[in-house]
Amino acid sequence: MKSYWVESTNLTNYPKVEKDIKTDVCIIGGGITGISTAYLISKESDLDITLLEADLMGMGVTANTTAKVTSQHGLIYDFLYTSFGKESMVAYLDSNEEAIGLIEKIIEDENIECNFVKEDAYVYTCEKDNDEKIKKEVEVLKSVGFEAEYVKESPLPFEIVSAVKFKNQARFHSRKYLLSLLKVLENNNVKLYENSKVVDIKHRNDLYEIYVNECKIECKHLVLATHYPIKNFPGMYFIKMYQDSSYVIAIETEKEIFDGIYISCDTPTTSFRNVAEENGKKLLLVGGSGHKTGDTSVKIEDSYINLENYIKTIYPDAKVKYKWMAEDCVTLDKIPYIGEFSNFLPNMYVATGYKKWGMTTSHVAARIITDKILSKENPYAKIYTATRLEPIKNSKEFGNMLKQSTYSLAINKVTPPIIDFEELENDSGGVVNYNGEKLGIYKDKNGKIFAVIPYCKHLGCELSWNNLEKTWDCPCHGSRYDYKGNIITEPTTENLDIPQNK
Repeated sequence: MKSYWVESTNLTNYPKVEKDIKTDVCIIGGGITGISTAYLISKESDLDITLLEADLMGMGVTANTTAKVTSQHGLIYDFLYTSFGKESMVAYLDSNEEAIGLIEKIIEDENIECNFVKEDAYVYTCEKDNDEKIKKEVEVLKSVGFEAEYVKESPLPFEIVSAVKFKNQARFHSRKYLLSLLKVLENNNVKLYENSKVVDIKHRNDLYEIYVNECKIECKHLVLATHYPIKNFPGMYFIKMYQDSSYVIAIETEKEIFDGIYISCDTPTTSFRNVAEENGKKLLLVGGSGHKTGDTSVKIEDSYINLENYIKTIYPDAKVKYKWMAEDCVTLDKIPYIGEFSNFLPNMYVATGYKKWGMTTSHVAARIITDKILSKENPYAKIYTATRLEPIKNSKEFGNMLKQSTYSLAINKVTPPIIDFEELENDSGGVVNYNGEKLGIYKDKNGKIFAVIPYCKHLGCELSWNNLEKTWDCPCHGSRYDYKGNIITEPTTENLDIPQNK
C-alpha cells in the first residue's frame, strides 16, 4: 500500500554515511521539515550543512499526507483564543499564513513544478449541534481582522449545516516539491545522506557527536526533524505528546469531482481534496478513520473499509486506486513544539507535534529554526517554544486532552491480548505465551514464523500487532517495526530483540 505521491514519483538514491564528517549544521530527518530547513539555511548563509535520513528522502510522513497547504487546522482558533489569548492565536494564524506564502515563493523562485493550486478551504459540519462551534470560530477570526466566512453551502456533493471558509489556501504534490528542493540542495552543496540511521547523540566541548553507520559526525548546530524526537532526555517529549494514525483512500469515479479542500469537525472526522493525474483525470482523496497509534481496541482492517463504504454512498461507482496511512504527533495543548530542544543543550533544535498539519507547520519550523541558527529574531518563536511548561488556561479543555492522551503515554502502558500459538493462522500475528514467556509471532502466508521480543526499544512498552500493515506498533509513543523487528517509525532508534533458540 503506497501513496499516490510515492507511486507517481521516482525514489531517491543518495549515498549513506561511510566516513567521519565535520559540519556546521547537522539535520536529522529527510522529510519536509528537514529539507525545507536545509534549504533556508543554505540560501541565507555559508554554513556547511549535512542532512541525514534513516531511510530514503521524503518517504515518511511527507509521503503519506493529504498535502493540504493551509492555515485552517480544524477548529483551532477559538480554542487558541480561549486558552492562550488573542496574541498567541494571532501569532499561530499569521505564522501559518506566512508559511503558505513562503512555500509559494520557493516554488516561484526555484521554478518548481509540483501541481501547486490555490483553493478555498472549509471546515464543515453536517450536524446542527456543531453549528455554534463554526459560528464561534468565524467570530473570533473576524475579531482579529482575518477574512473568514460563515457559509451554509459548499461545493461538496452533499448538504452541510455550515462551514468556516478560508480563501487563498492551497494544495500541491508533496513529493514533487521535495524532490525539486533536493536538487536545489545539491546545487547549494548540502551533503545529503540516506540509509543513515542515527543510533546515538552526545554533547562534548560545545559540539554534538552524532553516531551513524559506525561513523561520527561532529557539528555545532543540531536539528531533530525526525517527526518524533529520537532523543529522550532531557527533553522528555514522550510525556508531552501522543501519536495518532489516520488513513487515506484515493478513488476514481465517472462523476465530476468537486474542487476545494475540506475537513469536517464532526466525529468521525472526514477530509477531502482532489488530485489531477498526468492523464488529466481527477482522483478524490478521502481521509479519516483516525485513532491512537497502537490502540488494540481498533480493528485496523476496518479503517479503509469504512472510508470506502462511506464514499460509495456518494459515488456508488467509486474505485479505490491507492490507499495509505500515516501517523502524526499531537501535543497536549495542540500547539507544535518548535525551537530549542532543551534549556540544557545549546544549539540543539526540535520540530514536532504538527497534529497532521505538517505541510505549512514544517515551514513555520524551518523559518524559526533557521532564524535561531542565524541569530535572527523571529516574531512567532515564543508561541511554539518547545521547552514550554506554562499552564493551559482552558482547564476544561486541558482535562479533555489529558483524558484523550492518557492511553498513549508511557505512564499508562497497555497490555495487548494474549493469544494461543495454535490459534495463529497464516498471514497473521500477535503476542503469544511460549513456555511461560511472551513472544511476538507473525506467520507469513506459507506458515513461516518470525518471532520478536514484543517490547518497544524506546521505553519498553508492550507492542501490539497491526495485521493490516504487518507491523508491531507501540501504543505509548507510536514507534513501529516491521514483522522482522526492523524500525519503521521513530522515536525508537533500535531494532527489536529477536529470541534465541526458540
